[in-house]
This record gives sequence, structure tokens and C-alpha cells, in this order.
Amino acid sequence: MLPSLPLVNVNHIGLSSRYVEKSRRFYSDVLGFREVQRPNLDFPGAWLFGYGIMIHVIENPDTPEVVGPIKTRETHLAIHAPDLIEVQRLLEMHQIPFHCTHIKDGNIGQIFFRDPDGHHIEIGTYPATPAFL
Repeated sequence: MLPSLPLVNVNHIGLSSRYVEKSRRFYSDVLGFREVQRPNLDFPGAWLFGYGIMIHVIENPDTPEVVGPIKTRETHLAIHAPDLIEVQRLLEMHQIPFHCTHIKDGNIGQIFFRDPDGHHIEIGTYPATPAFL
């Protein structure tokens, strides 16, 4: 068997964006990320940090427009929150449509919604120790 790569940790998640300014405000105002210094790159974007996650919003006018219902089985960013009732209340205040689910096995609550570019986000209550550890 070949050895695996000598990896240490996740550095960032890159998100392609048609709407860099809307995304910057969304991740800051709605999700509580803070903007961090970004190198002087030759394209617009934003670097945001929160909850141990760095997000690089990368301007790309070719990012496909997402329409239709919120889907729980799409690629998504998932973040733990202990109070999903408060998450729902604040999403309603921000006028962000969302979809709630509950997984009985594991007692996992989930709220799915989208960022301004249509990237799916999940906020959930997860067990302290996943069953696979």
C-alpha cells in the first residue's frame, strides 16, 4: 500500500462567487465570520475566518446561478450550533429561507439554507463524539 500524503489540517474552503460583496456581508453579518487580511491578488475576493474555518470568497462571474428548492444532499458547509430555535429566529430576521430536518438516529437537528451564490449551508446540533470515532 502506498503512503498517504503528509497532511496537517484544513487551511481553507474556497467558494466561487458572482456576488463577492453580498457574500462578504452574508458570512460576516449572518454567520459571524470576521474578515481577515487578504494578499493583493489580481482578482476580487474576501478572506473570512470563524469557528476554526477560513473561507476564501473568490470572484468568478461564471459561477452558475442556483435556483430551486434547498437540497439537503448537496455539497455544503456544516457548522454546529447548540440552539437551533435561535438560529431559526435569526434566519427569519435576516429573511433567509431555510429547511429544517431531524435525524432520529443520533438526535441530530439540521437547518439548511443558501448563501447569496446558492452554496448550501447546514447548521446543526451534532453528537459530541461521532459514532465512528
